[in-house]
Amino acid sequence: MITTNSALLTKEDFTTRTDLPQWLLAEYTTFHKTVTDKTFPCYFGMNGEMKGELRYAYITQEDWRNLPAAVDAFLTLFDDPKHKRHGLFVFVEPFKKEASLETYRQQFWDILQYLHDEDDTEWPKEAPRDPDHYLWDFTFKGEPIFIFGNTPAYKQRKTRDLGNAMVLGFQPRRIFKGLTGTEKGGIMSRDKVRQRVEAWDHLPTHPDISHFGDPQHNEWKQFFIGDDSEPIQGKCPFTHKEMK
Repeated sequence: MITTNSALLTKEDFTTRTDLPQWLLAEYTTFHKTVTDKTFPCYFGMNGEMKGELRYAYITQEDWRNLPAAVDAFLTLFDDPKHKRHGLFVFVEPFKKEASLETYRQQFWDILQYLHDEDDTEWPKEAPRDPDHYLWDFTFKGEPIFIFGNTPAYKQRKTRDLGNAMVLGFQPRRIFKGLTGTEKGGIMSRDKVRQRVEAWDHLPTHPDISHFGDPQHNEWKQFFIGDDSEPIQGKCPFTHKEMK
């Protein structure tokens, strides 16, 4: 049986625990080296990793049961105000051979669908169920969370390549308090990060990148962007349980 204590990992666990798979240790090493590069665009990720404030988890290709317990344990950290800026990064066991971006994209949404299907907490009544609604957000245990995918299939947008594994970043919306869409702090923070991202990627900001609450924006498209500068077309692969 998976316990929340074993599901959620700290920085120290990668050097002290003996039960972690070798592929995970290798991928964490790459992750650490990447996000602590002084030119890495995301200050949040860089500072969190250097200070040991981030949390981690992993799933294998055959078994995702670790995920709900890990996310649940991560969210309980926010009962203590000092943890309000933590982020969670979930490593997915690499494919035997690097796959296409679309293959990773499908698995990304399959994983989120699984997490949703395993969630025993109803979404808040006011939370849209349809991803096409501009205020749609992914919710787990009643907590709205921004989730973004990183994979080795990103060849141009290198800021979304954190190693050989797909890595899912989880950021509860509450950590953005004071940094939301139209707030001055949020505008300034986004502008700085986006400038650094453009410098890393040598590409303009992806057209699907905006801020939550933008009526011209679909949040789900920002969860897993393209490796180009073309807007994502089609319907969101996610389906709320109530809409099946």
